[in-house]
Amino acid sequence: MNGNGAPRRVGDVTTVSAGTDGTDRTDRTDGTGAAEGTGGVEGAGTAEGSDRASTSTAASASASTSASASASASAAAGSARTKLERGRGALGPALELVHTGRAPTRAVLTAELGVTRATAGAVAAELEALGLIRVDSRPGGAGGTQGRPSHRLSVDENGPVALAAQVHSDGFRAALVGLGGRIVATAPGRVPVSADPAQVLGAVVEAGAALLAQTGRRCIGAGLAVPSAVAEPEGTALNPLHLAWPAGSPVRAIFADCVKEAGIDGPALTGNDVNLAALAEHRHGAGRSAQHLLCVATGHRGVGGALVLDGRLHSGSSGLALEVGHLTVNPEGRACHCGSRGCLDVEADPLAFLTAAGRTPGPEVSLLQQARDLLREESADPGVRAATEELIDRLGLGLAGLVNILNPDRIILGGLHRELLYADPERLRAVVADRSLWGRSGGVPILPCTLDHNSLVGAAELAWQPVLDDPLGTLGTAA
Repeated sequence: MNGNGAPRRVGDVTTVSAGTDGTDRTDRTDGTGAAEGTGGVEGAGTAEGSDRASTSTAASASASTSASASASASAAAGSARTKLERGRGALGPALELVHTGRAPTRAVLTAELGVTRATAGAVAAELEALGLIRVDSRPGGAGGTQGRPSHRLSVDENGPVALAAQVHSDGFRAALVGLGGRIVATAPGRVPVSADPAQVLGAVVEAGAALLAQTGRRCIGAGLAVPSAVAEPEGTALNPLHLAWPAGSPVRAIFADCVKEAGIDGPALTGNDVNLAALAEHRHGAGRSAQHLLCVATGHRGVGGALVLDGRLHSGSSGLALEVGHLTVNPEGRACHCGSRGCLDVEADPLAFLTAAGRTPGPEVSLLQQARDLLREESADPGVRAATEELIDRLGLGLAGLVNILNPDRIILGGLHRELLYADPERLRAVVADRSLWGRSGGVPILPCTLDHNSLVGAAELAWQPVLDDPLGTLGTAA
């Protein structure tokens, strides 16, 4: 069919070329009479023969010109299609640049992608048509080096969301998270965690589904953070030490079933809570621009660690890397759930802090919140001060060992460890510097995590990743 709905004729050539405004232009060349009247030559040397020969020569030249034009048109079409495919291939990288805040304007996007302004404009327009970003052409935004201000780019605040869920020893939390790591809505569930993973995950997905119904937002998938190493590719929780779940529980499969039963579309993925916190901080928080980022954090119970190398989470050969909670920092210390003694997991978590301060935990709020409140509100108390110094020293020993092994360019601390850093940053940095080879040669920056609910944001990143990889393939053609 031609552009008007009429059947295409044999020999019609459709040519796609790029217009000066960056749009595609379609032209059709009718090739039905390109070389008509080129019969044989009769009576060469006669006037008639001469005329026929002249006609034949002209026809041949015309045919040659037509063939050349057709070849040029085909080459132009191929070039245009290549440019179009190149632009489509840039959708994912472009979306990730806007998602992580590294391309606030179209000028920056053009430079980061290494494409023309027209291509960057077309890419931004297609992402906007998909409902993922906003393009603002109004003056006032940061522009390029010269000329008029560049169009500002931001994530669409009314766009799709991911369902994020986190389970911990004191309950669970569900949230809806948009692009840019924005938490749109959240629903905490402070309930005893059942020994049945299916019951707990069913409750958290039900809470998430209720949020989706209330907001009416489109959901692109779901991600779950759990306080356990998650084996790959099976998706089993190998050591949920602070939950009553059996070791090796198939949490990913259970979560996926719950998500499907709730009528939620998209993938359902699972990861370790601290791994996901590190991923979120690297993309949206204190870990931005770090090449070798080490994250160590307390959850509601225990201690976890994660490493992000060149933008990618390092999870080891089967998802079990960086189990830092089981580094021994006090050989004569408390017995650990893993069977060892004096592990960071039991020497530097909220329960350890409350115990060292001589406080008996209560059931009113989580252990993490009780430890935070004590540290913030009673820091001058001698017992609290002594407990703070004890945990800082234990944490510093663990960090120094990790620095010697991993040589990170930045360390970020979350959970109670962030509060310990706030309480006495110089003491912690001094312990790490004194006990590590690299610390003595200049030190490693140690910073607090900056995102609230970073494990939830990281869980959402799992669900967003397929969209970041291929926006058109996952969300469909732009309207």
